[in-house]
Amino acid sequence: MNWNKFHFYHGRVAVNFLALDPKNAKEVYDIMDGNAIIGLLSSQFDTTEAAVEMGKAYLKEIPVLSIGLGNGDPKQWHAVAEIASSLDAGHANQVFPAAGYTKGMLDARKCESTFVNALVRPTGTPGIVEISTGPNSQDQEKAFVPVETAIAMLKEVGVSSVKFFHMKGLTHLDELKIVAEASAKLGMPVIEPTGGITPENVAAIVKVCLDAGVERIVPHIYGSVIDKETGKTNTDLVKKAYQEIQKLF
Repeated sequence: MNWNKFHFYHGRVAVNFLALDPKNAKEVYDIMDGNAIIGLLSSQFDTTEAAVEMGKAYLKEIPVLSIGLGNGDPKQWHAVAEIASSLDAGHANQVFPAAGYTKGMLDARKCESTFVNALVRPTGTPGIVEISTGPNSQDQEKAFVPVETAIAMLKEVGVSSVKFFHMKGLTHLDELKIVAEASAKLGMPVIEPTGGITPENVAAIVKVCLDAGVERIVPHIYGSVIDKETGKTNTDLVKKAYQEIQKLF
């Protein structure tokens, strides 16, 4: 994995934001001093071709792009794999069952600059996560497994990040702590806490991951910084989130 296009604050933290358009993406990226990974949601496009073309427009303004499912929608898993492997844009968000497929597609297409995460869900029990996050498996009996087993399975297929969703803000902070500690112990390079994260609570979430010793942390901050009228990501709120993270170092 080539990390050269990415910037992490103090080598540890980059924030995943959405943006209305390429111009807004550049504004957010600049406010964050480049310590940001801007998301493009596959669910917003009728075809993968349209998403790829828009992705190219974003990549004229910023060096990396995160291809998203759209609120963790498992039905978008194949679209994400196609878009990510067409662009080699940097980051692909994926459901647990499809993460290995996506990594394989990236490798087959000689994409060397994109890392893949795998979505696991909190269960209410620290140390146990749900991995049945795919379009079919989510409708079956839930697959609850020890988090270390889940991470080991991801490492076996070359997945570099575990996405913990839905955090519901600070609700599952105790569970995140165990996921982060397991990631550090087993050498999972990236952890991505997601769901209900705001400029006000992001520092508490990032601190748990820093204290656990995870190499890189990518919190996702979405709705809380988006202007409901314009659809733009508010750069003042982005700056506030950044300042809260900076206080941790």
